[in-house]
Amino acid sequence: MTDTTGLPDGYEISTDPGRIDAERVHRWLSTDTYWALGRSREKQDRAIAGSLNFGVYDMVSGDQVAYARVITDRTTFAWLCDVYVDPSARGKGIGTALAGAVREELRPHGVRRILLATHDAQGMYAKAGFAPLERPEQWMALEFGG
Repeated sequence: MTDTTGLPDGYEISTDPGRIDAERVHRWLSTDTYWALGRSREKQDRAIAGSLNFGVYDMVSGDQVAYARVITDRTTFAWLCDVYVDPSARGKGIGTALAGAVREELRPHGVRRILLATHDAQGMYAKAGFAPLERPEQWMALEFGG
């Protein structure tokens, strides 16, 4: 899938795994996020390999400027994670367009629910249709740490 819907001029979204700049994604996530600080390159590469990946690219330079990955069976459930927009591209609506592209990519498969967790970007995700859990008391987690 390649799409420019909702993006500012000059950018495109692609799910082509061959376009992912894995070194750049690792650097972004392992050094500039609260959820993946210190994540090893090997762990990040495994995460990329096991996920549906979305990249946003500058159409002139070809450089990747944003990333998101989805863990999904493409049938019933999806988890949106590792969403990152390079500081040079923030404030242009790229994050909202990226979340919307995830929604639209999964919609035809009948996925019932896409979940995510965020400490600070609820407003951005709300623009793409995400809302707080209606009954959070029904959800549980098993955490191993790290």
